[in-house]
Amino acid sequence: MIFDRVMNCRMVLPKAALILLLAASPGILITRAKAEAANTRLWDTQSPFIKKNDVRNRTGWKIVPTDLLTLEVDPAAAASDPSFWGREYSFKGDAVAENEHLIVVFASQTASVVVYSKANPEKKLAEVAPLQLKGARAKITGVGILQNTGDEAALEVTFSAGQTTGKLSAVFSFGVDRIIEIKPAPDMKGISILSPIAWAVVPNFIGDDLIFDPQKFPSTSTLHIPPANPFVGLLQGENTMLVMTWPRGKQKMRLIAGKVQRQQRLFESVDFDNDGKSIHLAVLEAPGIWHREQLKPSYLEKDIAVEWKKPFPAKWITQLDEAGVKTTFGFRESRGGIWRAITGKYIYPVWFDGESTFFHLSKKIPPKGDSLIYFLEREGTPVSVSTPVDIMKKTLGSQSCQTILDLAGRKLRTHHRRPDAGAHRAATCGCTAVIEPVFKAGQEVARQEFVEGAVDDMVYFVRRHVARIGEYQDFAREMIQFLNQAKKSNPGLEPYLDSLEAIAQQIPEEYDRQKENIKTLEYVDELTVKTKALTEKKDPKNLPTCLELGKKWRAMGGAQDYLLGKFHSLTRKLFQEAGYGCVNQPEAVAVAQEIQKRCTDCLRNPDSYEIWANY
Repeated sequence: MIFDRVMNCRMVLPKAALILLLAASPGILITRAKAEAANTRLWDTQSPFIKKNDVRNRTGWKIVPTDLLTLEVDPAAAASDPSFWGREYSFKGDAVAENEHLIVVFASQTASVVVYSKANPEKKLAEVAPLQLKGARAKITGVGILQNTGDEAALEVTFSAGQTTGKLSAVFSFGVDRIIEIKPAPDMKGISILSPIAWAVVPNFIGDDLIFDPQKFPSTSTLHIPPANPFVGLLQGENTMLVMTWPRGKQKMRLIAGKVQRQQRLFESVDFDNDGKSIHLAVLEAPGIWHREQLKPSYLEKDIAVEWKKPFPAKWITQLDEAGVKTTFGFRESRGGIWRAITGKYIYPVWFDGESTFFHLSKKIPPKGDSLIYFLEREGTPVSVSTPVDIMKKTLGSQSCQTILDLAGRKLRTHHRRPDAGAHRAATCGCTAVIEPVFKAGQEVARQEFVEGAVDDMVYFVRRHVARIGEYQDFAREMIQFLNQAKKSNPGLEPYLDSLEAIAQQIPEEYDRQKENIKTLEYVDELTVKTKALTEKKDPKNLPTCLELGKKWRAMGGAQDYLLGKFHSLTRKLFQEAGYGCVNQPEAVAVAQEIQKRCTDCLRNPDSYEIWANY
């Protein structure tokens, strides 16, 4: 090619001769400069990689121009003569796509698409291959350019392992960001994403994420998990997150665990049955983008500053053990207390203080196992930083993301009858706390309207609690019916379903245990009449009677608070165990997904006595 001759002789040609030669080929040089300055570039290595993909040594590589016509003809002539149009580029070596974040090598001799970090080209982040060819001696037998504009590129890639398997193809698309879209042709039934995943996170934005640790499955090599957007793999080294998204369908996902090496076991790949739909792959990088903290016994009842520091603001979360259930806690911005319906009052377990990260664990939130610190969503996050949810929004679109994120379902339901009137809490403990000082001051008659308003607030609060308790009872009854029907349809899953039914059964059992304490609405009406009657006239007995009635209001409300917290915890536990329990039974995944859907529907719009909004 003319450009090659120019470049090869530029060191030996006289300056005048070189200028004349360059002047004779302006279109070539303009195209080369334009391609190298592009945000997304395609390269031809000119010879295939054999054993190692060395993306740092680009000796002999050729840039693939965005306008192929200018290689051999004058641009003006090409633009006016259709006989030059439709020219296709033929790769002599391997194709390489590159932007400011990633370098992607289409290694023809190993039939793999290898993703490297642009910031650290020695760092292999992931490898993509057709699932049907996994483990086979295959090659990439064709790479065609569908798009190459300098901002976007798309390559149609054909894989083959010989005549026995035929050819499989997929379109790989790139832009200026960290996202790779893989659109398989109908003949490609699945995709394998090979990457050193230390922990796998399957998110849920209403309940708790499922977190899979390969160390916890020493005798299991394949884990069948309920797929959920966005899937996040926390890669070895704590500096990289692998994010996968896909449109709604009947996809199936498996985590493949590798052998134990240096006392550590990783998930070596995510095998994904794509249901004929695209999959999006993104890699997020930053020092300390996630962190594992081993919770040592010495952490008990102490403020512990750990070495990890957040690399940027975000909605950082972790899971800790609370009342026997893995519970999500968001990191707060300062130390403080919290009151929970089941566990009572304690120091909130995780927070930031400036640049430092603190834990305070107790008997209620014990230092047990590991704390995995990571993020999914933005919270004061710089625009330059992408989150897994950002990737999901960009790849799946607004409507699909609204369903997944379910912002409406994350909003707390109110138990405030008149939120704009007064500052007292609507709970029975809060209302009695503002009523009793009125009686102690002997002002119950003068402030009759105030007292009656507070009583009506309590009644509204209790009725809302009773209604929510009823929702959980309905959920448990319908869940038990579903599980029993599932046993008949899937007799091989009976042990798995029995264990889940045992959790669901605790909801009606807890209700029966607390039934006497939570009282009835008729009992509420009696307390209402008696409390309001004390404001009709002055009487020395008003104060002791008010204090006695206050105890009854609070005992009833406290029992309801506990019951709601317990129901919420049991429902979250049911959701978790459905997902964790199906990993060894592929036929159980669909049942697990239905159970999780029912749990999520019930957990929507919790009361603040169940759990705080958005953790």
